[in-house]
Amino acid sequence: MDLDAYVLTHSADWRRLDELAGRRRLSGAESDELVELYQRVATHLSVVRTSAPDAGLIAHLSSVLARARHRTVGTRATTWRGVRDFFVLRFPAALYRLRWWWLGTLAANVAVAGVMMWWLLGNPAVEQSLLTPAEVDQLVRNDFEGYYSEYAASHFAAQVWINNAWVSALCIALGILGLPVVWLLLQNVANLAIIGSIMTRHDHAGHFWGLILPHGLLELTAVFVAGGVGLRLFWSWIEPGRLTRAQSLAREGRTAGTIALGLVAVLALSGVIEAFVTPSPLPTAARVAIGVLAELAFVAYVFVLGRNAALRGHTGDVDAALLEDRVATRA
Repeated sequence: MDLDAYVLTHSADWRRLDELAGRRRLSGAESDELVELYQRVATHLSVVRTSAPDAGLIAHLSSVLARARHRTVGTRATTWRGVRDFFVLRFPAALYRLRWWWLGTLAANVAVAGVMMWWLLGNPAVEQSLLTPAEVDQLVRNDFEGYYSEYAASHFAAQVWINNAWVSALCIALGILGLPVVWLLLQNVANLAIIGSIMTRHDHAGHFWGLILPHGLLELTAVFVAGGVGLRLFWSWIEPGRLTRAQSLAREGRTAGTIALGLVAVLALSGVIEAFVTPSPLPTAARVAIGVLAELAFVAYVFVLGRNAALRGHTGDVDAALLEDRVATRA
């Protein structure tokens, strides 16, 4: 390929794209032109790389494309449409695609919690080794219920949200290692089983479940989603399938980021329920019903919106067009 002739033919497009990317304001027509030129110049860069790999020209075109991409992505990301698309398409599609991972994690943890609670009820000596009789009495009569009303509801909601968001973030962040996720989840269900068995042994099972279920259904589901996503991230480099290990890990890492961001909202809702509904004077049946409705709403969100988004081709990953962008650097 004659590089000089190629530059002469297309340099006007490159200058125009650079000019549009540098403007503070664009009209609708100019925004459309920016997108069209971006795609065209990306093709030019690909041709240059393949047929006449001139380092200076590649660096220049990469720089122009990077500025244009920043302009188009930055503008789109600040719109309400982007937020809507995230919660209507990308987040539910990610949850739906990875449903068997987090549903399996949920089922396994519920089973483990049930077995642990059953075993603890049959072995009262374990309870005595963990807490003194005075501590058990304090937990049953005061501490468990008082936990939900110790602080102002708004402050408690923030505290709960931060704690659960931290646990979920750890499950995803440590997912690449695998075993830390299993340990975090085991600690979570062990605490639940120990307190549940103590409350049940002292005839406060109804009290225990009446305080746990309103917020716990959605809260624990979010934690199990994070755990399942973390384990999928671990498995992505163990068994990458048709992709390379790097590609598989990158894909699941981006999807994990999508789910982590979406779980912020889910955990915020569970925190509000825990702060305002769980300790409220509503009848136990009403409080539990609110928790069940929140859980059913989440399930419908995944299996209705998520399934529809998946059928439309969404996976929870970033847009395919953005994955092709590259910025060249000199060796």
